[in-house]
Amino acid sequence: MASSPRDQHHPGPFSLNKYHVSEEYGFVLPAPLVDLPQYYQPWMQIARQLTELIDSHSLRSEVHKMPQLDTCYLQTHKELRLAHLALSLLTMGYVWQEGEEGTVKVLPQNLAVPYWEVSQRLGLPPILTHADGVLANWRKTNPEGPFEMENLELILTLPGGDSVRGFFLVTLLVELAAVPGVKAIPRVINSMLQQDKQTVQAGLNDITQALKSMTEAIRLMHAHVDPAVFYGIMRLYLSGWKDNPLMAEGLVYEGVHTEPLQYSGGSAAQSSLLHCFDELLGVQHEPESGAFLTRMRDYMPPMHKQLVQDISSGPSLRQYVLDAADPELTQAFSSCVSQLLSLRSYHINIVSRFITIPAARARQLKNRSEGPAEALSRAPVALEERGTGGSGIMNFLKSVRDRTKEVSIPPATL
Repeated sequence: MASSPRDQHHPGPFSLNKYHVSEEYGFVLPAPLVDLPQYYQPWMQIARQLTELIDSHSLRSEVHKMPQLDTCYLQTHKELRLAHLALSLLTMGYVWQEGEEGTVKVLPQNLAVPYWEVSQRLGLPPILTHADGVLANWRKTNPEGPFEMENLELILTLPGGDSVRGFFLVTLLVELAAVPGVKAIPRVINSMLQQDKQTVQAGLNDITQALKSMTEAIRLMHAHVDPAVFYGIMRLYLSGWKDNPLMAEGLVYEGVHTEPLQYSGGSAAQSSLLHCFDELLGVQHEPESGAFLTRMRDYMPPMHKQLVQDISSGPSLRQYVLDAADPELTQAFSSCVSQLLSLRSYHINIVSRFITIPAARARQLKNRSEGPAEALSRAPVALEERGTGGSGIMNFLKSVRDRTKEVSIPPATL
């Protein structure tokens, strides 16, 4: 790993610029491209018709007819990100077109080889990630208009209609709500090194407010995502081929490796936001949850992962606050931890509504021979209590929440 930019002998150098994190958009890709050069239209044409082709059970045959394109004409970072998004969606559609009973063992060479090459150039895995579906999959309807649901649309989508749009775009708004908090991280770190308590405290207050704004943004899920559609249709297309009993061996990327490879599906744990806040506040996760979260960092753009690691290897904010023994600073730190705890508790409520409750309802439907042909009755049985990233989701989220409580500093320590 590269040395931390916060070495004691070089105070105040910590800056977001080197990590491909923007002052305005945070981890979100600013103004993603919406189309690729003409040569790559075979990918884009199929990606734009993905839902219709899956519904007509013809996506796989269309992929088989696709020419194998050379990736050398993709020249910019934004071209590569759009290519990765398009090829990711083609791959998820190809694998899951026939549901949990009709998975494939091999991704054909004309898709697998260019997908692998684009992934290698970006340092991302060859599967749909948060960096694709959320960070690089948006455009404003009116470029001059606000960042609000009514003025946003996806560049490419998956089966699930308006709920897919809602799920990805609400998550985008959570990322954007966090930006003032992300921007505060360098200020906090640099101010610690300069023994500037007031600026540390102000930065902590900004992070607390950002965590509050993130929680408010997550509430929009209720208005924009139908739990039955999320659980019964969308989740399958976000699922991967690691820790997934439906594809226990993984997937062979033809022309790349002869052995099957395993990759986790999309997960909120692939967002760099809470990793950064956890590392700054000193949250220590229990071994199993911690191992999953660490593995999810391999699904982030490499410079975002580097930022998380560099925050981790810097000075301990919690120790700084303890050493300072300043009641106002301690209060600012504890308020920040409390707000992170509130966000995690609310996320558990969301997961209950979108996974646990629909899972119980789906079991009821499957037990009835006359079960209706609705979204829930189509839900994959094997994924019942698992997140799309492969975690046993409720135990994982409760463990993460409980470990967050432990970093708070009780007033009695002053």
